[in-house]
Amino acid sequence: MSSDHTGSGPRAYTPLTEQDRRARAAESGGEPVLDFSIGRVNENSTPYIDYHSVDTLLSLQHPRTGEPAELTFYIVGQVQELLFKLMFTEVNRVRDLLFEDDLPEAMRFLRRVASVERTLTACWEPVSTLTPAEFLGFRDSLGAASGFQSYMYRQLEFSLGNKDPRMAEAYHAVPWLHERMTEVLRAPSLYDAVLSVLHRRGLVPRKCLNERYAEPYAPDVLVEDAWAAVYGSPRQHHELYVFAEALADLNYHYSRWRTTHLLAVERIMGYKPGTGGTLGVEWLRRVAEHRFFPELWSVRTRL
Repeated sequence: MSSDHTGSGPRAYTPLTEQDRRARAAESGGEPVLDFSIGRVNENSTPYIDYHSVDTLLSLQHPRTGEPAELTFYIVGQVQELLFKLMFTEVNRVRDLLFEDDLPEAMRFLRRVASVERTLTACWEPVSTLTPAEFLGFRDSLGAASGFQSYMYRQLEFSLGNKDPRMAEAYHAVPWLHERMTEVLRAPSLYDAVLSVLHRRGLVPRKCLNERYAEPYAPDVLVEDAWAAVYGSPRQHHELYVFAEALADLNYHYSRWRTTHLLAVERIMGYKPGTGGTLGVEWLRRVAEHRFFPELWSVRTRL
């Protein structure tokens, strides 16, 4: 436990039972209890602060210039990092459920992933209000920092199946992070789990399973054949058909996030090079064209 709230570990708490909550509601007549000291960890906090680590969270903004718009850019970046973490966690949960062949439960969490994606896309709205002059007011303070370096984003990409060993190796200068990135790179992706379901359902042979998880996925015509069979007989393969459309939905919203990022950058800084060494908008345009689960997209032309 962190008694001074400077640490990031879990904090001790005293849980309330349902009986406790009912008693408090009865005593207050249904009004909010205004004694915020009840249930707190120490005298310098409230239970809400303790649960969400609000004091720590709100102390993590350190703009480097006097440009007021920098705070918008800063906070939205931090919010997106948190959403990457949430999405990464839920994508891996879906993956694990698929390996257990529990498609209904996997679908439930896949819907949550889509809701997180919509929130991610909405995050670009406040950033897109920055004028070129406002952005130039703090851009130099970014130095070589770039969203391209985000390790939560890269882990999310790996978990969705966009594997590239070079992207893990880029973190070699930070040993703990390089170890973590390599671990995620070598782990099965969401699409690897999907292919395992197709195999167990008798739709693809074992040779279609990508068991060298760290390598980039190569599209396979036999996998496209399997999706063609699913889409050709949606009643017979109803569970897989619905799940395939949910995967397409995930990809659709992810691509919207990437495209909205592209438009926001183009609006704010035009075609200037990115701080991470890329060509800026042109690089983002190329990235926006990427699709996860490739056979799910190629089969649409075939149907």
